[in-house]
This record gives sequence, structure tokens and C-alpha cells, in this order.
Amino acid sequence: MDFDESSTTKIVTREFLAVVLAGFGNELLPLTTNHGDEPCPKALLPIANKPMLEYPLAWLEQSGITDVLLVCPTPQRSAISNYIQSEVSSTYPSLRIDLQTFEESQDMASGTCSILRHFSSRIQSDFIILPCDFISPPSLTLSQLLNKFRTESTYDGAIATACFYEVSKPDKGTVTEDWGMLPTNLPIVFDERSGTLLHIDAPDDVDNNNKEFELRMSLLSQYPRTKLSANFRDSHVYVCRRTVLDALQAKHHFESLKEEFIPWLCKPQYQRTRREKYGNILSPVTNNLSQALALKHSTLHLPARKQRLRRSAAGSDDDEHLRSVVPSPVEQDDEEATEPSLRVGLIAHRASSGFASRANNLHAYLELNRFFLGQTTYVLPSDAETRALIDPKAQISSDSMVGRSTRVEERASIKRSVIGKHCVIGKMAKVVGCVLLDHCVVADGAKLDGCILGAYTKVGAKAELSRCVTQPGYEVGEGETARNEKLETSDWTARDTSESQESDEESDDASEDSSE
Repeated sequence: MDFDESSTTKIVTREFLAVVLAGFGNELLPLTTNHGDEPCPKALLPIANKPMLEYPLAWLEQSGITDVLLVCPTPQRSAISNYIQSEVSSTYPSLRIDLQTFEESQDMASGTCSILRHFSSRIQSDFIILPCDFISPPSLTLSQLLNKFRTESTYDGAIATACFYEVSKPDKGTVTEDWGMLPTNLPIVFDERSGTLLHIDAPDDVDNNNKEFELRMSLLSQYPRTKLSANFRDSHVYVCRRTVLDALQAKHHFESLKEEFIPWLCKPQYQRTRREKYGNILSPVTNNLSQALALKHSTLHLPARKQRLRRSAAGSDDDEHLRSVVPSPVEQDDEEATEPSLRVGLIAHRASSGFASRANNLHAYLELNRFFLGQTTYVLPSDAETRALIDPKAQISSDSMVGRSTRVEERASIKRSVIGKHCVIGKMAKVVGCVLLDHCVVADGAKLDGCILGAYTKVGAKAELSRCVTQPGYEVGEGETARNEKLETSDWTARDTSESQESDEESDDASEDSSE
């Protein structure tokens, strides 16, 4: 694997460039809080004892993509660089990863649109945007999205393909409200037959229209059998033509891809004024006619309307540009120019076809870990050295995972849990439905239920935690109990400060009494 961190822009002939976005992960706090001076990158948080970033990288390699632009905050560069050089280079040798950073603080995060604009000079081909936290099932391959984009962008001038996945409502009582609100699904309007994304009810639309839902007649006239659903969630995976970046440069006030730019990008395909204004940017007139004609009789493409390329009002050859779509009433096989549709294609993944999710909140992070537990069966280590770390009287259920170099002591019980590397589970300790990151210590007799422990967390003897999340390095005192909480070291500071103030006040009182 080639690992390129140089600042020189390399223009290499390629079909697609993958742009992987790895942010601070504020939605996963306190797990992503720094451990002392060491950052805890979201991209390296483990899911089923594998770094989160490994899942999208595997997805890319399986599809044949080789060039990756990985973007992360500057403070996380060293940790992610070390991981790539030590792990990824041997696991995914075909990937060429260009690691780039952007200046961002955990308090002032940069918008995804700003990041793409900043690195637009490094993107010289059609590209794929994907987050570091999307986990797809085997039934949803990246090749499906790429093939749909290849066919439709060539055949009728589609400009992008998006991926949404169906989610089900969580069971009552399984959500810990103190961990934060669950993300809401933005209603989408789509044409199932052609796989076209037509409208996303973005937050601004909700604010402006209150409880009403507005659709343009131009949309309904072109797609009279549209579907409306609030059961799908945006995966933040988009395959785009390079010209989409040019349109993004023109919309310089947009900050969020998911909530602002992609909803806007859906509109030129059926709004005449936006087509006239941005059509030449999104799909400049080229000599792609031969490709479109070649696909007219192909068995790969989806049925589509024949469309003509109108001339401008002035009628000049030099002034030729895109106008509104006019369906042809008669099938024609002559070599007339085909007007680009500017469509945004859609892959709508159904839950029945496999579990997909983004690890972009604590609930989803725990759910993904538990999902993978159902895909594997725990067996005792085969080598004698590692096996010796597991006491014969310890109980580990088959739907659990235990990382290497982890010690499980006498009569400890682990059920439906993921235990990281180099952990210690003490005597008589009980761990049920939990995720423990690396280097955690659970002392004798402690009880954990439905918890996520950040790396280097220490739980004292006979302490009890239920549905708690801890910051890396947090220490739970002996015999302490907590329920439905985020436990952070700032709590210690507040407690220590309070105790110090009380001690100072007592000292002052004693001093005054003695002086009297």
C-alpha cells in the first residue's frame, strides 16, 4: 500500500476518488474525549474489536476503488497515520491513502461543505463521499452504487447517486435518554421505479412550513407515482460527478452536505429556473452523445424518457445550454442530442435485506457492537499462553467477544458483551450487554449492565453501573453506583473542587475559633 502524506497535488488518471470524512465525533462524547494529551479519534473507536475506519476501507477495496483521500482533524493526524501504516498497509495493500488534515477544534467543527471546498483541487475525477462510521451489510455493496451511477450518468446525464437505509423504531425501554437524542429521519420523496431521489425535507423546510409538506407540481407531473417515506436515514454515501463540486463552489453559504447541499441538488432535475441557472455547471455540453447512443440498446440501463437538447432563445451554436426536460411523445432512434436529466439516483436499502447503520450516536454504537455479536461465536483461545488468561471457572457466553491479552478471573461472568484488548475482568465480576474498550479494568465483584466504557476506565470493587458511558481514563470508586449517566472526568474536578472548598472553609473556621 502506498501511503502519501505529501502536500503536492497529484493528478492521476482514475475513475473515482473516495473521500472519507473522519471528524472529531462530538456525537459520541464522552468516548472521543482526549485521554490526557492523547486524542481518541472517532475513526479508531472499535466496533466488534475492529477500528471503525476499517469497515468503509474494506467496502472500498471490495468495489475495486484504490485511491482514497482521508480527511481528519489536525490533532488526530498522528494517531490515524500510525494506524494506517501499521495495520491498513498490510490488510488492504491495494489502497493508496492520501491523509490530509483540516484545522478544527472540538468546539468549533467545520461543515462538510467547507471541507470539500477546501480539498476540491485534490479531486480531479468523479468521486465518492463516505463517512468513517457507515457499516453496510454484505447485501449492500458499493459496486451497486457505482454501477447505478456509471449507467445513469452516461445514459441520461444523472449527476449523483445517494444511499439511504431503512431503520426501524427502537423497542420501548431500550433507549437511554441521558445519552442524547436519537437522530430524526428526514422525510424523502422518491420514484421507486427509476430509483430517483426527488426531495429531502430538510430542517429549513420543516422550520418554514411547520407541519405542512410542500411539493412542486413540476415534480409530480414528471413523477406522478412518487413515494413519501420517513423510514429511511441518509448514509452520507454519495457518488458524484466532478461537476457537483463546481456547483458546491457556487453555493458558498452551504455548510452541511446532508441537510443543505444534497436537498438542494435534488431540485434542478425538475425546477426549470434552477436547471437554467445551474445546468451548464452540473452538466456542461460535451461529446458524450456517442456513449448515450451506445447505451440506448443496452440491457444494463433503466428505462428512461428520451429527452431533447434545446437551444437557447438566441439560437446561437455557442450559446447552446440545458433547458427543462421535455419527454418525447414518440420513441426515436435517430442521433438526436439527449438532454441530461440532472437526476440524483437513489439506492434505498431495506432493513429486510440486512442491517445497516451509522455509528454516529451512542445508541447506534452500542447497537452495532451487539449486532456483530450475533454474527460470531466465542470460543476459547487455541494458544496456551492466551488461554491461560481465561480462568476455567469464568463464564463467557457464546455471543460475546474477548480481545487478545485480556484476563478473565475466577467466576467472572460475561454475557452478550464486547471486551477489548488488554482488559482485566476481576473475580465474581458480572458484565452483561456491555462494550468495554481497550485497557479497561473491572475489579472484583463489580456489576455492569448495558454500559460502554471508554479506554483505560477503571471500575472499583463491588461498584455497580447500569446504562452508563465513561470517558477514557475515568475511575469509578469502590462500591459506587450510577445509572443512566455519562461519567466524565469533569465530574471529578467539580467534586474535588467542592471538597477542597469545604476543607478550606473548615480550616478558616478552625483558625478563627483558635484566634478567639
